[in-house]
Amino acid sequence: MTKTAVTEQVTHRWYARPVLFVADVNRALRFYVDMLGFEKSWHEGDGAGGVCQVNRAGCEIILCEDATRRDKARLYVELTADGLAALRREVVEHSVPSEKSWWGSDVIKIVDPDGNELLFPAEFPQL
Repeated sequence: MTKTAVTEQVTHRWYARPVLFVADVNRALRFYVDMLGFEKSWHEGDGAGGVCQVNRAGCEIILCEDATRRDKARLYVELTADGLAALRREVVEHSVPSEKSWWGSDVIKIVDPDGNELLFPAEFPQL
């Protein structure tokens, strides 16, 4: 790695948001808002379009309705200890289907209505 590349990494911030393809953006929106506690940030076409964004505690996800894309995505969401406790409580309160899984460590896997996987840490590491 050159010195220029190192300097560039420090001075430029890349901002990324995952795009999850869905069959019905309104169904997906209801799942993320009603079941997982996200808030709708924006929705194309004043709420009538096929693309929107949901946010929760700094996690931003774009939902895109596209009949030609049936890709499945996997998103790992790191949580604080309080965030993990809240997730566990909300999964029970809202009867969110979830399962224990493995992805380099124990995780809680939640699959959205379109098969996209959200992975959360199963345990918060003790320091």
